[in-house]
Amino acid sequence: MSSLFAFPNPVNEYAARVTAALVVLLAVVTAVAGSGWGLLAIAVGFWLRLLFGPRISPLALLSVKVITPRLGKVRLVSGPPKRFAQGIGAAVSTAALLLFAAGAAPAAWTLLAVLVVAASLEAFAGFCLGCTIFGFLQRRGLIPEDVCEACNNISLRRS
Repeated sequence: MSSLFAFPNPVNEYAARVTAALVVLLAVVTAVAGSGWGLLAIAVGFWLRLLFGPRISPLALLSVKVITPRLGKVRLVSGPPKRFAQGIGAAVSTAALLLFAAGAAPAAWTLLAVLVVAASLEAFAGFCLGCTIFGFLQRRGLIPEDVCEACNNISLRRS
């Protein structure tokens, strides 16, 4: 059962960045169309990536199996911070969906804009906001050190 909910560790940073770029694209199209269905697709995608890694999410599969291999780039990074970032994306996108369903469209679009900014930082600048928050929480002792040894031990970060 635990293998069903496994998340890869390490993760190819380029695959994560491509997935983030696809999220940005889907979110922009969703905002322009004013689509609740788009919000649903974004939220479901984040939940699939959070719970199952890239094995089921259509955006992650496109990224991992099609686009990233064509780039020919691999840079391995720790998986737990990326999973944490997916959890933040799941929470924010679900909140946006619920706000939209409750008739609070401006609040939903504001949350979607926050998601676009965070995903754009990952996709285009290689800065993972969720990973940064993960590190902050781990340094404060709110996330146990053994969750991500490489995050804590600088000598393991590039291996």
